[in-house]
Amino acid sequence: MVLGGGTGLATLLSGLKNHTSDLTAVVTVADDGGSSGRLRREMGILPPGDIRNCLVALAEDESLMGELFQYRFEDGPLSGHSFGNLFLAALTKVTDDFEEAVRLSSKILKTRGTVLPASLDLVWLKAELDNGEMVEGQSAITGSQRCCRHIWLEPDNARPTGAVLEALAAADLIVVGPGSLFTSIIPNLLIREIADAIAAADCPRFFVCNVMTQPGETIGFSAADHLEALREHSRPDIVDAIIVNTSEPPAPVVEFYRAEGALPVMIDWERLEGLGVKVHAAEVASGGNYFRHDSGKLAASIILLLDR
Repeated sequence: MVLGGGTGLATLLSGLKNHTSDLTAVVTVADDGGSSGRLRREMGILPPGDIRNCLVALAEDESLMGELFQYRFEDGPLSGHSFGNLFLAALTKVTDDFEEAVRLSSKILKTRGTVLPASLDLVWLKAELDNGEMVEGQSAITGSQRCCRHIWLEPDNARPTGAVLEALAAADLIVVGPGSLFTSIIPNLLIREIADAIAAADCPRFFVCNVMTQPGETIGFSAADHLEALREHSRPDIVDAIIVNTSEPPAPVVEFYRAEGALPVMIDWERLEGLGVKVHAAEVASGGNYFRHDSGKLAASIILLLDR
C-alpha cells in the first residue's frame, strides 16, 4: 500500500505494478491548482488530477487509453483541462459518487491495483511559512518560494473512507511517499484516523525521502528534516524505516536545479539514526535533464527490503 500524490506517487506505482497487482494507492485530495482546481471550484467535486495520474500509472496498457486520459486541451474553453480530469468529473456527476467514478475509471483502464481518495470531504490546505506568513491553498504554498513551518487542513475533521481504513488494516507493507512533502504526502497524514491506522498497522512502514529539495516547500531540508516534518505533522511512530537515495546527479543537472533554488537532499546519517528508524540507502534515482526517482530502481529496492 502506498500513500502520497503528485508525480512522485505515480512514478512509484508504475514501477511496483511490475512486481505485484495487489496494490492500493491512497491519494491526497488537497490539490487546488490547474485543471483540478478549476473543476473543484466550478463543479464542487474533489480534485481529480493526482488520482488520474495514479490510474494511468497502474493501467495494464499505458499506451492509447493512458494517452487519452493524459491528453490536455490547448485551445478554447477547455484549454488546460486534461481529458481524464473531465472524464472523472462527468462520471462523478452521472453516478453522484466520486469514489464510484474512480472505481469505474479503474475498471476502464484495467488497472493493476486500486486507487482510493484519502477522503471524500472537500478540504483546503493552509500553511504558516518560515517568515510567519499564512497562506491558503496547495498552489499558493508551492508558489510562495518559502519553506513551510506548519500546515493543516480546514476543516480539520476530514474523515477517511472505509475502504482506506480497511486497506491499511490489511496491508503487508505501507510506503509513504515520494512526492511533495507538504502538499502531497503530509496532507494524507493530517487526517488523524489515517495516521493512527498506519502507526497501528502490523507490517513494515517505509518513508521514501525525496531526492531533491523543493522550492516553496523544503528549501535546505536534509533527509532528517523531511522525516521530522513528517512526524511532527502526524505521529512519532508513523514509519519505522526511511529510504534515501545515494545516486549522484551530474554536475550540469545540479547547476540547473541550483538556479531553480533546489539541491540534492543531504543524508545526515547521525541525525537519522538518532531518530530511531532504520535507514536504507540505495541508488534509486536517475535522470537526464531532471533528477528524480527511477520507478524501476525504487520499486526493486522496496521489494528487496520487503523480502528481507
